[in-house]
Amino acid sequence: MTGSPPRTLLLWCPDWPVLAAEIVDGVPATGPVAVLHANRVVACSERARAEGVRRGLRKREAQGRCPQLTVVEYDPGRDARAFEPVVAAVEELVAGVEVVRPGACAVAARGPGRYLGGEEAAAERIIEHVAQSCLVESQVGIADGVFAAGLAARAGRVVAPGGTPEFLAGLPVEALGRSALADLLRRLGVRSLGDFAALPAGDVLARFGFDGALAHRLAAGRDHRPLAVRQPPADLTVTADYDEPIDRVDAAAFAGRALAEQLHEGLAGHGLACTRLGIEAVTEHGQELHRVWRHDGLLTAAAIADRVRWQLDGWLSGSSGRTGARPARPTAGIIRLRLVPDGVIAQAGLQAGLWGETGEERERAHRALSRVQGILGPEAVVTAVLGGGRSPADQVRLVPWGDERLPARPGPAPLPGEAVARSGPAPSSGEAVARSGPASLSGEAVGRSGPASLSGEAVGRSGPASLSGEAVGRSGPASLSGEAVAGPGSASLSGEAVARPGSVPLSDEAVAPVALAGESSTSGGARAVGAGRPAARGMGGVPPWPGRLPAPAPAVVLPSPLAATVHDAAGEPVVISARLAVSAPPARLVVGTGRPAEIVGWVGPWPVDERWWAPAEARRRARFQVGLADGTALLLAVEAGQWLVEAIYD
Repeated sequence: MTGSPPRTLLLWCPDWPVLAAEIVDGVPATGPVAVLHANRVVACSERARAEGVRRGLRKREAQGRCPQLTVVEYDPGRDARAFEPVVAAVEELVAGVEVVRPGACAVAARGPGRYLGGEEAAAERIIEHVAQSCLVESQVGIADGVFAAGLAARAGRVVAPGGTPEFLAGLPVEALGRSALADLLRRLGVRSLGDFAALPAGDVLARFGFDGALAHRLAAGRDHRPLAVRQPPADLTVTADYDEPIDRVDAAAFAGRALAEQLHEGLAGHGLACTRLGIEAVTEHGQELHRVWRHDGLLTAAAIADRVRWQLDGWLSGSSGRTGARPARPTAGIIRLRLVPDGVIAQAGLQAGLWGETGEERERAHRALSRVQGILGPEAVVTAVLGGGRSPADQVRLVPWGDERLPARPGPAPLPGEAVARSGPAPSSGEAVARSGPASLSGEAVGRSGPASLSGEAVGRSGPASLSGEAVGRSGPASLSGEAVAGPGSASLSGEAVARPGSVPLSDEAVAPVALAGESSTSGGARAVGAGRPAARGMGGVPPWPGRLPAPAPAVVLPSPLAATVHDAAGEPVVISARLAVSAPPARLVVGTGRPAEIVGWVGPWPVDERWWAPAEARRRARFQVGLADGTALLLAVEAGQWLVEAIYD
């Protein structure tokens, strides 16, 4: 290739991984900081270099030289994200920017030099603009080719045209950035780039291969590679200004349809489709309105126009200031309307559902709910998302319609299978079926001579009512959520069995002297095969939420717990001590100012002591499950001496 390499201007930000850690993570770059990759230093701050820290040192040696060293793990994604504003600032002055790596970008020097009054003036202007826009210090080098410009930027030099070979000749071979090649060249007596460039090109290719031949060309100043400039993202936003303020819904709908068609045509010209649309409006009094619409499909021109019309209808038909569900109406008409494609994908990038998940009925429901949101706001239509938590209220998050359905907390690992209680061979389905038992309200089977089971699978012989558990052995108290209660012991919190009197487990794992692995034999001959300890604790990195309520979940979770009082058979209030001792068995429940209800079965207490290390956020309570005489099952909690009704079981 003949001719000299193109003149290149390269902007370099020293110690960029350290600066990126300060920008993103708040690590003070003014102190001794080192960025490590594979246990070796890849970048360090000026203060760390003053203490003797150098690139390539191992972590232990670097900390030995500087005991106050702050160590940060290398993150190329963090470096790239933090460098994007710098590139955008450079693009505000010049066009055709190539990102060499995070911390360095290059442009052709000819255009900025002619437009800004010379190469040195262009360099000073770019450095000043980046410092003012991003608060980042940088250096600029100008030379023939990207490689030489990068070395010139480290010295802050502007190499004269044609003087690049002379500039490179005095630099050591380590400047090539190839440690193995530089070590070999030094052992062969080649110590500078000038000595390396003086070698015959054919001999270099034969001895060092293609990579050595490329390094030889760079050392000689023959870097003819053109810049791989990035294409700045197209501005797909459409805006319309109106001389007469729009204060009627029909006029706003007409204006919005024209703007929606313009946006759709612009997206189609780039082969894109919109999945998330931002609608912005400015009133005559300067009031700014903004709303984002999401859609799980591709927004067509008609769909965009409908959403613009719904949103403008919601704004212009808002309330006149009186208290109500609708937001307040703007104080003046709209003079500017702007549509922003906040989320775009390739037009062929969405696969329609095979079995009609995105069919006509779903689209009609989505349109209706989206219109309600446009009138009343996005929080007017919400859907429930299940997540993690210890109480039913913590496990549910209400998400506005159209938003991503992500739980507020990661959910627990899947619970093992339901327990099965049987006094004989079980059917193939694994659910027990017993003979001659009374009616089961919601469970699968009731054992012989056992009382009614409200929601469990089976009740063993002569056992009291099971409200949500799988089995109750002979003479054991009520089990509301555990798998089995083996003998005359106290209630099971959520595990398999509790055999000794008065034993109260402190978490969602059972304390069962009879069987800790989830299998216990009751004295009535029934065999309970239960969940046991959570088999998938921590599976997939998901927290198990110890102390959470076991299945089944309550049917109704009250938005605000109801105050209640619980009395014993003598009419005295039931009190829970700090050591979780119940003063007397609960006998009657009064919710608010209602009539007393007889308690026929109960289990608890289940203690929960959350965030005890943060006094302002600490919460300590004990939970009970109780069954009433009318068949109702409730979840109660005691907090600061007050009984509360949190949920209702079906």
